Amino acid sequence: MKIAALQHNIAWEDAPATCTRVAPMIAEAAADGADMVLLTEMFGPGFSLAADRIAEPPGGPTEQFMAEQAAVHDIWVGGSIPTRDDPDGEPGALPVNRFLLVGPDGTQHHYDKLHPFTFADEHEAYRAGDTPVTVTIDGLRLTLFVCYDLRFANAFWDRALDTDAYLVVANWPESRRDHWSALLVARAIENQAYVVGVNRVGEANGLTYSGDTVIVDPSGEVVAEGVDYTEGVVMADVNPARVAEVRDAFRFLPDRRD
Repeated sequence: MKIAALQHNIAWEDAPATCTRVAPMIAEAAADGADMVLLTEMFGPGFSLAADRIAEPPGGPTEQFMAEQAAVHDIWVGGSIPTRDDPDGEPGALPVNRFLLVGPDGTQHHYDKLHPFTFADEHEAYRAGDTPVTVTIDGLRLTLFVCYDLRFANAFWDRALDTDAYLVVANWPESRRDHWSALLVARAIENQAYVVGVNRVGEANGLTYSGDTVIVDPSGEVVAEGVDYTEGVVMADVNPARVAEVRDAFRFLPDRRD
């Protein structure tokens, strides 16, 4: 599968404007042969805690945009959306930071961020998810994560044997960019799986974002990367056969002791 990670800017708290901005990038990636295009965390409004203003219901306009793009270009489209889902038995519950994958036929998979970023009080605006999610698309086993989840190695390790590639969408600021880059490579090496880390560029709410979008192969080699501070499409082939090859050559995963 050819996966494209879009390193893009965001119109602060203006999802329709951002959708207009990224649509040509999605078209470019699809024209270059992408089977899946990934946008960033809260790719529409940016990482805003104003959930009362920006959260959308399931099937809202940003989700509709993703579905339209998937259908038009015959690809999968992914990214996270602040989603007000009002779970059964919890009227008035906080929204979730939901990583949504939408297929060309309308098929959907979603994952709710397990680890809200308490350092920035995300937990006061969005509730934590409770279930890791791994899906299989065209024979590729994909495990979904969002931004701060990257710091929790156990969450990745617990899914390793069922994962060919981890998809990590983020709004990770420039001030901690070295952590982002190091952790993405570490997760690939320790789990012998691809890691696709897609991050935004630009400035918002007093923070600068440098991008640092990468695709890392199961041996820890960066096979595609974005240009610092610059919008662009980062694309590479993600092949489960390569995962099997690396795991067969150096068999350490079975040696884990819980």
